[in-house]
Amino acid sequence: MTYHRSVLLEESISLLGIKPGGIYVDATYGGGGHSREILAQLGEGKLVAFDQDEEALDNRIDDPRLVMVNANFRYLRNFLKLHRASPCDGILADLGISSHQIDHAERGFSTRFDGRLDMRMDRKKPLTARTIINEYPEKELVRLFQEYGEIRNARKLAMRIAESRHNRPIESTAELCEIGNSCAERGRENKYLAQLFQALRMEVNQETEVLREFLRQASQVLKPGGRLVVIAYHSLEDKLVKNFIRTGDFEGTLTKDFYGNIIAPLKAINRKVIVPSDEEIAENNRARSAKLRAAEKVA
Repeated sequence: MTYHRSVLLEESISLLGIKPGGIYVDATYGGGGHSREILAQLGEGKLVAFDQDEEALDNRIDDPRLVMVNANFRYLRNFLKLHRASPCDGILADLGISSHQIDHAERGFSTRFDGRLDMRMDRKKPLTARTIINEYPEKELVRLFQEYGEIRNARKLAMRIAESRHNRPIESTAELCEIGNSCAERGRENKYLAQLFQALRMEVNQETEVLREFLRQASQVLKPGGRLVVIAYHSLEDKLVKNFIRTGDFEGTLTKDFYGNIIAPLKAINRKVIVPSDEEIAENNRARSAKLRAAEKVA
């Protein structure tokens, strides 16, 4: 299998602050890039790696310190308890889709190939992009295109989809791309389709809901002084991470104690968001929207 180099690899591992005998979590195993670096610095510790995609298991690192969990990281707390890995010293999550998933047409994640409208990271789940495109009410399509895709003419796009599916079901990524191109500004078709596919992928995989569950649990299973490192690629996800680190609340609402101190389970390590260098973006264009934030569990 082909996987690109992990985004912000050195920066994220450095911020994790690995202790040789610690317990760590790679919440998004993918190609194992981050896990390899963690294991290289870990000594006699333990690493628990999550990935809901069964194909990621084929890329498992042969190391007795590694525990692989074929499940969504929304079940973080339960599986860490099961594997006696709680509380832990650090958690890393790279919220981007893996290169392997994008580059395989049959998964339906890419605008570059003609494939089925699938987009499931966990192919045991019933909801697919085809179901959304053909069965969601037009009004609901508008909502997800606006919220998850940040598409300005979401109503026009939803109307075109509704008109097309009235005649026959929309089955393939190529058919959807044709509809999307008819709504895109000339010269910006690729960006428009990327926004459309992103919106569908986020809906299929419940990505914002899952992220909320994960962040709440991460703050609970970390040891005092333990670290959380998250790489986000979408403004909505980055906002959730930023607000939760700053206030312990997804809306960014501050709660203070009697003395005026902010009550939150985490404290930011990097006050300014970390983004990839120009050199990294030149080597891997998929890194261009990445934003890294890190926090420490308050004692």
